[in-house]
Amino acid sequence: MTDETDPDRRVADLGFARVDLDRAARTGDPEVVYAAGKTPEQVVAILARLHAQHPERAVLATRLTPEAEALVAAELPGVTVHAEARAVTLGPLPAPRGRVAVVAAGTSDGAVAAEAALSVRVHGAAVDRITDVGVAGVHRLLAVRDRLTDADCVVVVAGMEGALPSVVGGLVGVPLIAVPTSVGYGASFGGLAALLGMLNSCAPGVTVVNIDNGYGAGVAAARIARRARPRDDA
Repeated sequence: MTDETDPDRRVADLGFARVDLDRAARTGDPEVVYAAGKTPEQVVAILARLHAQHPERAVLATRLTPEAEALVAAELPGVTVHAEARAVTLGPLPAPRGRVAVVAAGTSDGAVAAEAALSVRVHGAAVDRITDVGVAGVHRLLAVRDRLTDADCVVVVAGMEGALPSVVGGLVGVPLIAVPTSVGYGASFGGLAALLGMLNSCAPGVTVVNIDNGYGAGVAAARIARRARPRDDA
């Protein structure tokens, strides 16, 4: 493996990957490692290089295989494994600014919701996780309405027919990011039914990311929350 950094120090060439070292300067957020499709050794090498570039804040790797998770834990001291999210972090989490409520319709949506929640924290906002409040028992959602209203952004994760974001969007006026999941029986078509339902939501203000994309929703929500105007609690 080589590590040749270009003259302006924005890219590290590891031979198998050209690692972006400048993303934090451009966007305020460090690069994240999407581990799916990478070998465990490649995941370790990229994480180590990014951590060396900015040791003052966490680096995130998502969608790790069990083999990659085990090698990362063995090779990189200080790594934290987030088993539910299928992710790891290396380095300290930033001080949170703003708060995101991450809402999961059912327990089966937990892995995607966990990825979203972890992404929110790594990208600089606090998280309030609300689980198992799907429309099959809508009274559970009504019981936590105050927590939804108090958030700077809401991420709603749901499979099946994907109805929960529409219900939440009709209850609160908080920026809302909907995440369809691949949870459901045959006619859910691997999350396509939920995706189409969310895209066709009659509730205003619902924005939708791709199927199972907890990471993308978490980054967007954290950016919204970090820039939210401080509120006068009085």
